[in-house]
Amino acid sequence: MRPFLGLASGVVSLSVALSLVAAVVAPFLTPAWIGFEQGRSDATGWTGYGPADLTTATDGILHDLVLGPPDFAVEVGGVPVLTESERAHMRDVRGVFTGFYAVSVAAVVLVAAAALLARGSRARPAGWTRERFWRAVRRGAIGLAAGLGIAGVVALVAFDAAFEVFHRLFFPVGTYDFDPRIYRLTQLFPDAFWSETSLVVGAGAVIVAIAVAVIATRRIGGAHPAVAPALAAAGR
Repeated sequence: MRPFLGLASGVVSLSVALSLVAAVVAPFLTPAWIGFEQGRSDATGWTGYGPADLTTATDGILHDLVLGPPDFAVEVGGVPVLTESERAHMRDVRGVFTGFYAVSVAAVVLVAAAALLARGSRARPAGWTRERFWRAVRRGAIGLAAGLGIAGVVALVAFDAAFEVFHRLFFPVGTYDFDPRIYRLTQLFPDAFWSETSLVVGAGAVIVAIAVAVIATRRIGGAHPAVAPALAAAGR
């Protein structure tokens, strides 16, 4: 039973981390944030678009990324904003986002099911208690905060290298390098856009993860006196 419980705890911890990342990333896919950060990174200067045209181009790309269909065929003044190679890359990006959020939804469902099982008195597996559940939640949150903290330090000192490694993990080599002097995609979303957004998303995720870890710790601290020593003896 202990191997099963250990595996279940690990799966819950991983699912918590994925769920938190998905929840934190979602607000940064909104026009409000993107428009704000484009202003900070001078997207109008890079593209030569006026505010209205910049909004048209950005909203069209964002719509196809989040809602689809993934045509990415938005036009400004009758001229396509993106070349076919840029559109192909954005279709790849949408595939990554779709896969990530599909896995994240499954993670949320799994965490919810684990929480319900931990609350039940009859249907739950032997040993799967509320305290074990909250310890798994805490491990997932702390693991996420620690991992993002390390990633943040790396990004601060070598953002370009980290950005390249990230792209190589998810996209074919040679499909994501676009010269900002030529291509609209990197003009609409300059390097400064990505560096600041990455740091803010990472910081937000760390804060949320720490908050969840604190909540989980308090829930564990509320364990029944007869249960807590047994849990400690079980090596958790």
